[in-house]
Amino acid sequence: MKEKKAVILLSGGLDSATVVAMARAQGYACYTMSFDYGQRHRAELQAAERVAQQLGVVEHKVIGLDLNGIGGSALTDDSIDVPEVPGEGIPVTYVPARNTVFLSLALGWAEVLGARDIFIGVNAVDYSGYPDCRPEFVAAFERMANLATKAGVEGLGFRIQAPLQEMSKARIVQEGTRLGVDYAATVSCYQADTDGRACGKCDSCRLRAAGFAEAGLADPTRYF
Repeated sequence: MKEKKAVILLSGGLDSATVVAMARAQGYACYTMSFDYGQRHRAELQAAERVAQQLGVVEHKVIGLDLNGIGGSALTDDSIDVPEVPGEGIPVTYVPARNTVFLSLALGWAEVLGARDIFIGVNAVDYSGYPDCRPEFVAAFERMANLATKAGVEGLGFRIQAPLQEMSKARIVQEGTRLGVDYAATVSCYQADTDGRACGKCDSCRLRAAGFAEAGLADPTRYF
């Protein structure tokens, strides 16, 4: 029987770690991809390495990019502060074109590997208002993927799977816990220190803490 392969975007955070566990539970041979794109800290890349090892992925690849070359985000431009109180509209932590670029590179690797499925941990319920986390974006990218590739033209096709799309953070935490994810190994904070300790104040930290509280589970996050 031919091996069922999946390429999974793995940031090192809570959501993407859960997605790897979900794909593994569905019988996929998991190939994970992270990006060194000029983000504020490398702690999340170290977390991604830990998660990949703990969840037994076949191969973990880190791709270097220079998204801080275009700036425009608090995550890539040190002159823009990470907000610590909720605001209105799309926040400054949105990174222009990030998920489009990441999915495009995952698509390329999937075609090389002969994988038909690409997983991404975007969420449209407990999220920060990013336009590239919406179901409409995921569906549009899938259509593009099947127009733009040799595999798509030859009828093999790709699926962009976003299993967390309609799940609350509490449900995500519960599902990941059931599947054996060690959330202490993950880093979600937008401004974590070099040891991976979280600020406890940014939007990502607030959503993460609320998820554990609502799920009735102990929060293993380390704070500075």
